[in-house]
Amino acid sequence: MKFSTKQDIETPAAYVFAALTDFEGWERAALRRGADVTRTDNLRSAGAGMSWHIAFQFRGRQRKMDVRLLNMMPTSTLEFAALSAAIDATTTIEIVEMSARRARLNVTAKITPLTLTAKLFIQSLRLARARADRKFAQRIQTIAAEIEARYRSKQKVS
Repeated sequence: MKFSTKQDIETPAAYVFAALTDFEGWERAALRRGADVTRTDNLRSAGAGMSWHIAFQFRGRQRKMDVRLLNMMPTSTLEFAALSAAIDATTTIEIVEMSARRARLNVTAKITPLTLTAKLFIQSLRLARARADRKFAQRIQTIAAEIEARYRSKQKVS
């Protein structure tokens, strides 16, 4: 199953990329939401090959997932792969510079079920496709709004 959305942000593309590649910040955010995040690579700087093991509650059960950064092209693309016992997922984030102060975020997620239970879950998402697409777009919109708000507050301080 594939989800895709676009979101415009009144922020320079370089700032959006920097916010999305603040991996320590994303780790802290996941910890605040109750997930257990462990970095599993030995890289000293951000780049392709970074990986994490994540454990979290979803639908009343403890889930575990391994996430790897497959591709990172400065100021333009991030590509992640996630693998759990039930699903295989890839997420691609493209940042397109629209102008000096405006960027567009193109986010695509592809989820492939690996078990019968996951296939049933994905089938239920297909039946409620409009609702699932809307929730995906709202989550990306929330992330974009947070990045934009951080940029604006930083501009006021400077």
